[in-house]
Amino acid sequence: MNQSAGLRFRRLQQPQVITDELPEQRDKGSGSSYSGKVFQVTLMSVGSFLLLPLLVIILILESPIQPEAFSLKEPPQMKGCWEPNLKLRQAQRLFQDQISGPESIANIGDVFFSGTADGQIVRLIGRRVQTLTRLGTPPCGSRDQESSCGRPLGIRVGPNGTLFVADSYLGLFEVNPTTGEATRLVPGGREVGGRRLSFINDVAVSSSGRKLYFTASSSRWQRRDYLQLLMEATADGRVLELDLDSGELTVVMDNLRFPNGIQLLPDEESVLVAETTMARIRRVHVAGLNKGGMDTFIDNLPGFPDNIRPSSSGGYWVAMSSVRPNPGFSVLDFLSQRPWIKKFIFKLFSQDVLLKFVPRYSLVAELHDGGVCSRSFHDPGGLVVAYVSEVHEHAGSLYLGSFRSPYVAKLDLSQV
Repeated sequence: MNQSAGLRFRRLQQPQVITDELPEQRDKGSGSSYSGKVFQVTLMSVGSFLLLPLLVIILILESPIQPEAFSLKEPPQMKGCWEPNLKLRQAQRLFQDQISGPESIANIGDVFFSGTADGQIVRLIGRRVQTLTRLGTPPCGSRDQESSCGRPLGIRVGPNGTLFVADSYLGLFEVNPTTGEATRLVPGGREVGGRRLSFINDVAVSSSGRKLYFTASSSRWQRRDYLQLLMEATADGRVLELDLDSGELTVVMDNLRFPNGIQLLPDEESVLVAETTMARIRRVHVAGLNKGGMDTFIDNLPGFPDNIRPSSSGGYWVAMSSVRPNPGFSVLDFLSQRPWIKKFIFKLFSQDVLLKFVPRYSLVAELHDGGVCSRSFHDPGGLVVAYVSEVHEHAGSLYLGSFRSPYVAKLDLSQV
């Protein structure tokens, strides 16, 4: 064999990679890789096909709320007077499943009165629940029926022994506690100062019984949309005064964010107003040299205040159904500076769905002049007392109202 033939022979020897795989296995692995890529591409294509219309709908869909950005201070630490405890869990439930959402409570002697979620004003005697009257017309029970059925909220006893009731939709009423006869003093939906009374909330009565002060939480939202009002945070709430002698109805203060509970101070020159969205209580001057002015009674509460009622020690009981935990995380504090997130959330979820994500935590506190907290009672998780809206003190006990729960709770102060 000559030299050139030898060279040709050596060029035919190709390097080989030795593996344990059989040829058919190598072919199978290659096919699997190809199939995986096809699956990924297909999945991404289908996902994009499904998500793109959803994103377009979300972007086009108008949000039911137009929230404003606002600032809340860092919540106070839960220590000192605000130290968490379980004292509210010592409460006893009364009228379990016999009453629905007793928001506010008043008493004449040992007879108690409340307004309920199904539009009734009821009389509580012993263990019995009696219907005193209805301000609206049945049927009741659904969201759509609430405006015609009525929703009695704040309730007070006047000096002449009659009841004054703030119905969120139907207006302000005076009710005979014996016969149930009701007289409408201010119709719901009435326009005052160019804005409607869309959400009447709580009422306070002067010692003469001739002047009433009440909160109108919004001119845009109704009670059934209270979460929208809270999340939108617009300052369209007001405090109004009704003079029963002249019939004059005037706006005492406006530009409040969700004014809620109201309490007349002993000198009757000012009222305390729970500004729920801002987690504070304002003092609005309704008479005297400072009439028309406003200052802060207590700022930066550890929860969102509802009704305010007097305590036997000269202070005031404040009810809070949710808190701003510190240490911890407050959703509403987080969202206060992020209105775009709130708009997005309300495009996707209804109020009923969102309420399921609001942590329950019942807190009631006794406050004194200067906004000093003297004591507080808690129920983390709302296991015994849930959705607390008012604290009514009578004969050494606290009677706790609720805007959603099917009971009135009673806490014996001698036991805590």
